[in-house]
Amino acid sequence: MYRQQEPEINLEQLLSRFKGIFGRFGGKGKGIGPLIVVAIFAIIVVLWAASGIYTVQPGEQAAVRLFGKYSSAQESGLHWWWPGPIGAKDVVRVDEVRRLELGVRGDTAILSESLMITGDPDESGMPGEAPNIVDAQLLVQYDIKDIGDFLFEVVSPEVVTLKDAAETSLRQVVGSRPIDDVLTDKKEDVQIETKQKLQAILDEYNSGIRIREVKLLNVFAPEQVKDAFDDVVRAKEDKARIINLADAYKEDILPKARGEAARMLQAAEGYRQQKIAVANGESERFIAIQEEYSNSQNITRKRLYLEAMEDILPRMTKILGDPGEVILVNPEEKGLLPLPIPSSD
Repeated sequence: MYRQQEPEINLEQLLSRFKGIFGRFGGKGKGIGPLIVVAIFAIIVVLWAASGIYTVQPGEQAAVRLFGKYSSAQESGLHWWWPGPIGAKDVVRVDEVRRLELGVRGDTAILSESLMITGDPDESGMPGEAPNIVDAQLLVQYDIKDIGDFLFEVVSPEVVTLKDAAETSLRQVVGSRPIDDVLTDKKEDVQIETKQKLQAILDEYNSGIRIREVKLLNVFAPEQVKDAFDDVVRAKEDKARIINLADAYKEDILPKARGEAARMLQAAEGYRQQKIAVANGESERFIAIQEEYSNSQNITRKRLYLEAMEDILPRMTKILGDPGEVILVNPEEKGLLPLPIPSSD
């Protein structure tokens, strides 16, 4: 996380060493002594200034301070800043995604962090009146979004602030929901709401931390009712499976039913058009016959009579005899049957 810095130059120690080396030269010549002191001082200043050159690697940021007060953040590259004791710098890797586990450390459960009270409603529907206890373990992934806030605004941002804020956020979310939301079908909603609350708390503290992901690792029902909750979970899974099967059947049968309905509608429409056409034809034929009848009633009556006899007695041979009668001949009996034609009287 933090990159170790090179030790800063001790000016007093360097000065004493140079005095020990060049002090004897100053004793022999009175004019040489001051020049040597100035040269030594210049060399020390140059070396001291050169020690302020430093490099920030990709993915890192440097927080520089002047007389102990935070000044600015430097991105990757070659930089210079006042060496100590005037200035100081802290180089931190900011692109690293870090982890915080709540309620568990490795394979060891931390019950003091993971046991939480849910907000189950009572029989009247009042939330929080019939609470349960749930064992919830949380994983938080985060990185640094502001190195200045991260280093200087809060004390122990990762060890204390983030852990306390994560525990508070999860307890608030779990305490406002029934236990079924945490155990079964609303885990995603619980994670999203917890992430939002946690980020809001960290921003309020100016922690400089950005939450990447919040994930529920393990959620357990109380040991005393664990079997009953497992039965509920299995029942809900069976319900979801049956619903999926019903949806699949619906998707299969509905297109067929729609196609059959469309076919029947088309057939009905064709039948309607056919009946309308036949009715129109019959109507036009009747009107034509009526017009003929009004012009020559006797002829029209006889023609209609003969057409009716043709339909009624299709196997009889019809012979027109004297005016006003028709002779019917039965080929099987070889008999004659004269029938009068109705007159107009």
